[in-house]
Amino acid sequence: MRASVAAEKAGFPTTSIVLSGFLGQAKTVAQALGIKNLALAEYPGLVAMDSPDELRRKVTETVVKNIISGFTRQVEDIGQSREPKPSDIIFTGNLEEVQEHFLKNYWTDGLPVIPPTVDKIEKFLRFTTRKPDEIIGKLLPENREATVWNVAVNGVMAGCRPEYMPILLSVAEAVADPEFRIQDAGATPGWEPLIILNGPIIKQLNFNYETGVMRFGRRANTSIGRFLKLFLINIAGLRIPPGLSDKATIGSGFLVVLPENEDAVAEIGWESFSMYRGFKREDNVVTVQSVVYESSPMATGGEKAVDHLQTLSEVIGGSMAPWTHVALNWGKFYPLIVIPPGVARFLAKEGVTKKDIRRYLYDHTKVSVKSMERLAHHGGLTSFYVDQLVKDGIAPPAYAETNDPDRMVPVFLRPEWIGIVVSGDPGRTRCRGYVQNHEQGPPVSKKIQLPANWENSLNPLNKL
Repeated sequence: MRASVAAEKAGFPTTSIVLSGFLGQAKTVAQALGIKNLALAEYPGLVAMDSPDELRRKVTETVVKNIISGFTRQVEDIGQSREPKPSDIIFTGNLEEVQEHFLKNYWTDGLPVIPPTVDKIEKFLRFTTRKPDEIIGKLLPENREATVWNVAVNGVMAGCRPEYMPILLSVAEAVADPEFRIQDAGATPGWEPLIILNGPIIKQLNFNYETGVMRFGRRANTSIGRFLKLFLINIAGLRIPPGLSDKATIGSGFLVVLPENEDAVAEIGWESFSMYRGFKREDNVVTVQSVVYESSPMATGGEKAVDHLQTLSEVIGGSMAPWTHVALNWGKFYPLIVIPPGVARFLAKEGVTKKDIRRYLYDHTKVSVKSMERLAHHGGLTSFYVDQLVKDGIAPPAYAETNDPDRMVPVFLRPEWIGIVVSGDPGRTRCRGYVQNHEQGPPVSKKIQLPANWENSLNPLNKL
């Protein structure tokens, strides 16, 4: 879409072939990039459900005609729409009227928000030395600038405390990083961004990292998770109505912040998740990555480390097998395994490290090529064949050691791409896996920059 818009602005006519279900999204993205009526050739219906004869008929009777019509259309360059200035008052009214106004304009996640008044925003800005108009990046699909100011605005709306501002800025930097590919966050699998947190700030701001760590309830975990959702709605423009820029077929649940149990990993001698990402143990770090679905919460047990690892491979790893074809097709996959402190402590006592867990999962979690190719074809990847991917250098050689369609190959593309976080109830043994969506939303980590006199400026209410 961006290529078509660029070509049109350069004076070269284009026509983009779009399925019926994506027409709204295509028009919204094109308009956000400055073209009011980009030429679109509609393919009616669902191409994956059509027979070869039906496909041929639709292309001949409809798509070709739309392509020709599109090349003769005069597109209109509307430039960039005007955004309100940071200090502009966009609405006045009582609390109920404010909520209705925000809902009407699709500026919320459907829940009530804290009205982002200037005085509340300025309280957030006191926790950073960065200028309010500093541009963090441009977020697609609406091509809007993310600034320090609008980070604070969405933080207020989400119910965050002002002290959370350094974390909010790092989260915004992570999703604005081109590597994260925020433009894909409205993809049909309906993935959500997950925030993983490391460092002393976890205790300083009273994050929950034990029982019910991924449940709503603790203000820090919940409000910062909600901030990211509002930020993607209001700055990136990833909203379902009215423009259908979010095309999640069904979608995933709202995710809260996942902090690692820093005390547990230090006690047993494991590296923290942020250390694995290249930071020091004392650094405060946020990592944001996509999550397209979760595994079942499976308890592990046994008197030997291998008993626990076998369950992790069979259940947690096995639940990720249906997504291997997607990962293999794009050559990237960064799944996340969450292990509670009790299980981690037992494994460490047996001499097992996080690196050992990754290696075991890679070596023992398998899926058949036949199953992988069948699921790929059902999902629309009709040219997906494992042998060809190996020949093209996209899939590793391990996926084509024989030509047997029933051969078992690794679920995980590389052992070093498996993330492991120690968190959850110290008294239970239930582990969980989070399936990441290939090149869309790979883990991006940013160090949190704290203002001077940080600890002395913290509000005692953070303990609530």
